[in-house]
Amino acid sequence: MTEQQLMQQCVTVIPGHRAHTPAEQFGAMAAWCAAHSIAHDVYGEGELIGQFEEKVAALLGFEAAVFCISGTMAQAGALRLACDERGSKLVALHPTSHILVHEKSNYQLLDHFHVLQAGERHRPWTVDDLRALPDRLGAVAMEVPMREIGGQNPSWEQLAAIKDHCRERGAHVHLDGARLWEAAAGYGRTAHDIAAGADSCYVSLYKGIGALGGAMLAGSHTFIARAAESFRRQGGNLIHRTPYVVSAAMQFDQRIAAMPQLFRRTEWLYEVLRAHPALVPNPARPQANMLHLHLPVSRERALAIRNAIAAQHRLWLFGRVASGALANSSVIELYVGDNLARLPDDQVRQAFALLAAAL
Repeated sequence: MTEQQLMQQCVTVIPGHRAHTPAEQFGAMAAWCAAHSIAHDVYGEGELIGQFEEKVAALLGFEAAVFCISGTMAQAGALRLACDERGSKLVALHPTSHILVHEKSNYQLLDHFHVLQAGERHRPWTVDDLRALPDRLGAVAMEVPMREIGGQNPSWEQLAAIKDHCRERGAHVHLDGARLWEAAAGYGRTAHDIAAGADSCYVSLYKGIGALGGAMLAGSHTFIARAAESFRRQGGNLIHRTPYVVSAAMQFDQRIAAMPQLFRRTEWLYEVLRAHPALVPNPARPQANMLHLHLPVSRERALAIRNAIAAQHRLWLFGRVASGALANSSVIELYVGDNLARLPDDQVRQAFALLAAAL
């Protein structure tokens, strides 16, 4: 049985949002389109996509935004353009940046830009990490929150100091906001507040929002016009963006409005975890509605425990597992979404008690 098949047979799933079947999702999209008389865009030109791009741009505090088929295309393209504008191909990245960890060296193989790593892997940036780079930077890309270290954020003061420092040295500030909506609740600020002072920002439409896929890139009118043309040249000029935009727009407001509740549920989950010393959360206190749990078993053992509990109890505890820095240790990721928010408290306690007992 594959991992996907094992999860699908579970009646209780802890992480993420409820997974809809294609029939359910397409049916809801069709009903929403009929209720709102939605027409297809044609190569990105249309009423719905135009209004949605304007809405996202306004929420983030930018002049314009453009839909892109993937965050990978959006970010690599944005940083290449930023470097071209600033006359330097050097981009400062954190060691856990998605571009370094998950994008298969696209920036390097496609000759978009060169990377300078700044800071330490296990903590967010401080402004001193960037001050330590004497080079002339074209851009600085900062992920908020930082997925690979459990959803940690720079302090609010450090975030502002980093933006000010980049502005003083003439570097383009780009926000990797794949989970920016989640960070807003952790900071107790708006997405507009977080993005203020940045030159561009990418947000995902499928991670916390739950769309079929896609992303938005926001920035100035001039920058976004150049980015849109760059996406066309890279093969991103789909004749209809409608399925992706509809699947995001139809639930966008509800998903954004739910983020504070999901953050409060994450705070409650931390209290549950205190009863199980073997389950060590990172960060020590929640900074978004996601976290990592460090387990005192190998990755292989963690997967075996998860699969055994799934088979016996029809309970899916977690998905992604990575080997820890220490021998016989591992790290799992939990995104607190609809699933955990809707489960009765006692059921959640029992789920993590099962995991702790198996460890």
